[in-house]
Amino acid sequence: MATLVSVNVGMPKDVPWKGRTVHTGAWKAPVTGPRMLRRLNIDGDGQGDTAGHGGENRAVLVYQVASYQHWAREFGRDDLVPGVLGENLTVDGLPDDEVCIGDRYRIGDAVVEVTQPRVTCYRAGLRIGEPRMAALLVAHRRTGFYCRVLTEGEIEAGQDIVKIDDGPERVTVAEMDALLYLPGHSRDDLERGLRIPALSPGWRQSLQSLLDQAAGTTEALGNSGLTGVTVPPPAWPGFRPMRVAATHVESQHVRSLLLANADGTPSPEWIAGQSITLRLPAGPNRMPLVRNYSLSNAPGTSGYRITVKQEPVGTVSTYIHEHLDVGDVVDVAAPRGSFCVTAGTEPILLVSAGVGVTPVLSMLHHLQATQPTRPVWWLHGARNGDEHPFAAETRALLGALPNGRARVFYSRPSATDRIGVDYDQQGHLDAEAVATLSLPRDGSAYLCGPASFMDQLGAALKSYGLDAANIHAETFGARSAITPGIAGEGESGPPHLPDGPAGPGPTIAFARSALSAPWGAAYGSILEFAEACGVPTRWSCRTGVCHTCETGLLAGRVSYDLDPLDPPAPGNVLLCIAKPAEPIVLDL
Repeated sequence: MATLVSVNVGMPKDVPWKGRTVHTGAWKAPVTGPRMLRRLNIDGDGQGDTAGHGGENRAVLVYQVASYQHWAREFGRDDLVPGVLGENLTVDGLPDDEVCIGDRYRIGDAVVEVTQPRVTCYRAGLRIGEPRMAALLVAHRRTGFYCRVLTEGEIEAGQDIVKIDDGPERVTVAEMDALLYLPGHSRDDLERGLRIPALSPGWRQSLQSLLDQAAGTTEALGNSGLTGVTVPPPAWPGFRPMRVAATHVESQHVRSLLLANADGTPSPEWIAGQSITLRLPAGPNRMPLVRNYSLSNAPGTSGYRITVKQEPVGTVSTYIHEHLDVGDVVDVAAPRGSFCVTAGTEPILLVSAGVGVTPVLSMLHHLQATQPTRPVWWLHGARNGDEHPFAAETRALLGALPNGRARVFYSRPSATDRIGVDYDQQGHLDAEAVATLSLPRDGSAYLCGPASFMDQLGAALKSYGLDAANIHAETFGARSAITPGIAGEGESGPPHLPDGPAGPGPTIAFARSALSAPWGAAYGSILEFAEACGVPTRWSCRTGVCHTCETGLLAGRVSYDLDPLDPPAPGNVLLCIAKPAEPIVLDL
């Protein structure tokens, strides 16, 4: 008979960590006497990061005495007491390799149902001072598990835990965790997992992504269950020379280049919405600089078209406008990115401002060629006709779509701009405009433009009724950071060289952040180096487990201090456990 050894609670608090402050509820302590177990929590308990912990499907975290005994032997420690790994219930007799997803247990007056393994992040080892803990929990198959509360009631240490129902499919917690985080991803096992009604929505989505990846017709490696991305690997490693085959002025300050293989062979195909990275001798003394540009032409056509706005202080954009011409050769990294139209029949909303039109224009070409009857809304904002790139091209494409609708906004139309012909409405494409357009609420939206524009329009579309999961955005520069639990993490200014003397190591170029800096051996990983440079980063486990930090490696090689539990996709790198083996370029 399993036994409830300890009930542990703790409210969130701020904890110092690596010069930052972590707001966390991981500091749990045993309590005596009965405690009410409610649908979302135990009385007296709370979570600091509700995006990753807590909620109906993660109301209570369970961990085993046997696993504590295992870690005591592994680390040679005698101070691992109940609650130090953040669990609510410390139990004896419910090992991860026997408990199954969907199992139901009665504890005192309460009934709980197992919903998923514990999702490990860097906070798993914060209290015990073991930074490897997130990876160790998965590698040793001792994560523990979450439950939902089916019947609220009082629980107390010392009570028996009685199984009252078996979960269908008999997939253990350890098997489910390995299915997502370790190599293999058996299609049969994925289907088994998806047949379990109790499985939490987040895990269900991850398994479905892996199953869709397994069923795909194109090569797509890596772990889409963790990254949410299923795209083919880059067509070539590093940079290759491409020739400027044509140029075209699209509007005031905006110019397009058509790039073709220097040897005349066809360019590998790409997916609408993807981008390429250029390496150009635009810096002082022709120092190479790297920049990322969305492709604006139709997939499958000859060459790659990029469209660049000349910025007043833009070193590379000025070089492209003033120095590149037909016949010139530039270094190009293969098309990449997951900002792509998903297959389906729901309406598509393509939303852009200014030169942000480029990736959604490629999507419009793709939809016109492959799904001409699919409902498409085209929403674009520009200052006036002189600053409206691709106006004629988009009108022609939309005119070929029987279910295409457009709304073009000019904030300051000129005297020659014709309402109803060149544009549809004076003013800004903003939240107020969204509310008046009678857009379909069951659609998928793709946004590109200045960060403030995408933040405002994304919030407006969500408020209007679109599912947040169906609102996708692409930025010109660095992507927004993911730093779970870090209190007060805000804008820290533009990327910059790290403090102190320059390091002696190979150069790391951050393509989206317009920064290059030499590596210093004092940094434990590329992630730590990026943080020191103020480059927005995305991470969670910091041990190579969760793949939140997985990033495109455009050029160069890295080495790993710890082998990833599941390798990243070809052409990608896990920043949190990697170091540069030579000069590298990152899509960051």
